[in-house]
Amino acid sequence: MPEPATLLSVRDLNAWYGESHALHGVTLDIREGETVTLLGRNGVGKTTTLRAIMGLVRKRTGEISFQGKDLMRMPLHLTARAGIGYVPEERGIFATLTVDENLILPPVVAQGGMSVEEIFELFPNLKSRRNSPGEQQMLAIARILRTGVKVILLDEPTEGLAPVIVQRIGELLVELKTRGMTILLVEQNFRFASKVADRFYLMEHGKVLSQFAVGELESRMNELHEVLGV
Repeated sequence: MPEPATLLSVRDLNAWYGESHALHGVTLDIREGETVTLLGRNGVGKTTTLRAIMGLVRKRTGEISFQGKDLMRMPLHLTARAGIGYVPEERGIFATLTVDENLILPPVVAQGGMSVEEIFELFPNLKSRRNSPGEQQMLAIARILRTGVKVILLDEPTEGLAPVIVQRIGELLVELKTRGMTILLVEQNFRFASKVADRFYLMEHGKVLSQFAVGELESRMNELHEVLGV
């Protein structure tokens, strides 16, 4: 069976915040339909990698391509319209709006996005609370699914959440994978990531140390313990 096509490709990505050099030659590939996790401690460049891909970090060099399109030369608003959705750690939910209003706020960028009815089937808790801001992390993910994006960049989705919600988000990510969604995940919760990801990139000091598949986790535990403390 042939390997799925590479959907998102990053080559020798460097990024700066002012004079601070945050990323040092990051290279990674995300294949269609897979979930890939960036692992690493706080401050190693995981979130910066997502932000640089989206164009939110403007001082950057290297190559970023999505379905053959050069994202480095693309204005920020067109990166989103190209088919990449970003769910930041702060989630970006508008507390003064209802669930319905939050869901329809982002523009639809391509065919194939979920209808509001499909979203409520996938997120039954949102349906029961549709006149309130709802569960913010679920709502942040649901809002992106309506737009028709092909790749979701998901930053620390389990941060600060109760175990029962963490479990539900894990089930949701597995379900999205079965539906063909491609996900690039930043996650410190190694045990959570090990249940949802196909491949991992291990980062330290703004660099990628190594990459490996989920089937290699056991053989990589010494390395993971040294870098992550797991």
